[in-house]
Amino acid sequence: MRENELEGRIAWCARKKDGIRMVSPSDNLCDAYLKKANDALRSMRLNLADGIMDWTVDTAYYARYHAVYALLQKCGIKSEIHDCSIAAAWLLFREKMGEGMLRELENAKQQRINLTYYTNRLVTIAEIKKNAESAPAFVLAMEKIISEFGGPEEIAKTRDILKRAIS
Repeated sequence: MRENELEGRIAWCARKKDGIRMVSPSDNLCDAYLKKANDALRSMRLNLADGIMDWTVDTAYYARYHAVYALLQKCGIKSEIHDCSIAAAWLLFREKMGEGMLRELENAKQQRINLTYYTNRLVTIAEIKKNAESAPAFVLAMEKIISEFGGPEEIAKTRDILKRAIS
């Protein structure tokens, strides 16, 4: 995501009621969202095995999203708009996650949109399987990032970056 686009999106998110805001950092919510990510992976595997492709794609996306949202919650950052959570991840965690992981999250979201809201957008079985096969590694990578995330100092630094971006 380009810097000017990211700045504009973060500013938009800050103006929205449920867009993006600071809350208390929470290891408990972080753990709860990691559990949701792993539950989504289990559901994804079952749906894939049963050939239920729409739900395979949904759960592959939500596994990734919940893993990223876990890190946001660890830092005390709340957003109920997915695009805002993703923009916050670009702003705050690009170095830790790498642009490849962030694009993977965006691509999984777009695949979900294509299958959920459109009947004329072709998503191949191979694309769905590739999405599902890469989701567990994404969640595992996020768990590693979270486990290695610094203590209160790194959380404070992360929050300061967001404060500057939304002020």
